[in-house]
Amino acid sequence: MSSTSPDTYFAGLRCLRCGRIYQPGTVDYVCSCRPNSGSDLGHLDAFYHYDAVSTIRTTLSDSSGSSNTSMGAAFSQFTTRTIERWWPLLPVAPDSLPPLPVGDTPLLRADRLADALGLRCLYIKDDGRNPSGSLKDRASAIAVARARETGRDVVATASTGNAAAALAAMSAAAAHASVIFVPRSAPQAKIAQLLVYGSQVLAVDGSYDDAFDLCVHACSEFGWYNRNTGYNPFMTEGKKTVSFEIAAQLAEAKAAAGNMETNSPNAPFVSPDSVFVPVGDGSIIGGVYKGFRELKRLGWSDRVPRIFGVQSTASAAIHNAWRDDLEVPLAVTAGTAADSISVNEPRDAAKALRAVRASGGAFLLVEDESILQAILPLARLGGVFAEPAGATALAGLQEAVHQDLIDPGETVVVISTGSGLKDVPAAMRIVGEPEVIPPSLDAVAESLKM
Repeated sequence: MSSTSPDTYFAGLRCLRCGRIYQPGTVDYVCSCRPNSGSDLGHLDAFYHYDAVSTIRTTLSDSSGSSNTSMGAAFSQFTTRTIERWWPLLPVAPDSLPPLPVGDTPLLRADRLADALGLRCLYIKDDGRNPSGSLKDRASAIAVARARETGRDVVATASTGNAAAALAAMSAAAAHASVIFVPRSAPQAKIAQLLVYGSQVLAVDGSYDDAFDLCVHACSEFGWYNRNTGYNPFMTEGKKTVSFEIAAQLAEAKAAAGNMETNSPNAPFVSPDSVFVPVGDGSIIGGVYKGFRELKRLGWSDRVPRIFGVQSTASAAIHNAWRDDLEVPLAVTAGTAADSISVNEPRDAAKALRAVRASGGAFLLVEDESILQAILPLARLGGVFAEPAGATALAGLQEAVHQDLIDPGETVVVISTGSGLKDVPAAMRIVGEPEVIPPSLDAVAESLKM
C-alpha cells in the first residue's frame, strides 16, 4: 500500500450532531449544522474502511522486522514504534508526518503505587516522554501533516501551553510556519518552548476561550490551517494512538509474563479494565475512547475499557453536563491550577461525554489541592514527574478508589499527559525549598537527625 495514498483507508467524516457524511477532502473542520460560536455540537468524527483494515494485520511485522501477528505488537511496514506505525488508521500519509519520534512512550507498571491504593495491577502511561513533553504531540503531528497535504503555509492554534508547544516543535521539525495564540496567564516554561522553537507567539490578554475564538477568526481570514482542539476533527485521530499503544504494550507485558489467556490470535491486543484521563476541552478523552473502540471494532481487542474523566472542581463544565444528563455543557469560570485543563467553555464535550457514557465510566471531580498532592506519589511511587494536569488522572483514581468504583483486581491505566518540567512552580508549592546547610560533614550529620 503506497504511503502517499492516505485515503485508501480513510473513508470520511461523520457529524456527531446531525449524522451527515462528508467524503475526504470536502470539509476541514466542523459540520454545516454547527452554530457560528459556542460549544454546541456539530463536531465531526473520522471513520475508515474498517473491513479493509481488518484484513491487513496478518501481513504486518513488529519493529524488529520479525513476524509477530499473534500479539499484533506493531502495526506498520516501518521499522518504528512511533505513531506512523498506525498509518492505516490515520488520515495522513506517513511521509507527511514531521520527522520527530512521537509516541512509543512507556507504559510503566507501578506496583508500589498499586499497593498504596489497594490495587493488584496499575500502569502509568507516561506521555510526558514525547518530544515536547506532552500527549498533545500526537495531535500536533497530525495537524502539521494535514497542513502540508492541504497546501497551507501556516498552521495555528490556541492553547494554554501544551498544544502550543507541541505544534511549535512539530512545525520546527517540518520547517513549517506556525502562529500560536496563548492566554497571557500561560506558564512561562511553556511560552519559552514556543519561542525557542521559533513560532510566532501572540499572548492574548484574556482567557483560553478568547484565544480560541481569535485563532478561529484569524485562520479564516488569513487562510491558515487551524489545529484547535474541538474544532479540527483530525486531532482526535492523533490522540487515539495512545490507546493503540496501551493495548499493544499490555499484550507485550502479558506475553512476557507468560499470561496469554486474553491474548489470542483473534484478539491480539489487550485492553485494560479502566483508564483514567484528565479532562479540559475533552479532546484527549474522546481520542482515548475512540482508539479502544476501533480496536474492538476490528476484532483486535475483546473490550472497550471503562473510561473515567477527571476534572478539577475549579473547571468542571463537562462533569456537570454528565451529571445533569446534558448534551452541551454550560460555561463555567475556570480557575484551576492545572492550567492545561482550565477551560470555561469546553470545545470537544460531545466526544468526551460519548467516551464516558458509552464505556460505562464516570466523570470525577477533585480539588486542586488533591491534584497538586497527587504529583508526589506519582513521582515517588511511580517514578513519573507530572505537571498538575498529568497528575489529575491519579487524583481521580484515588477518588474512584475512595468511592469503591474500582475493583481491586482490575487492570488500571493512569494516563499522565504532561511532564512536570512544564510547571515547576506548581511542584515547588508542594515540596517546598531545599534545606540550606554549610559545606561540612557536621552539618550533614545534623541534618540527618531530623
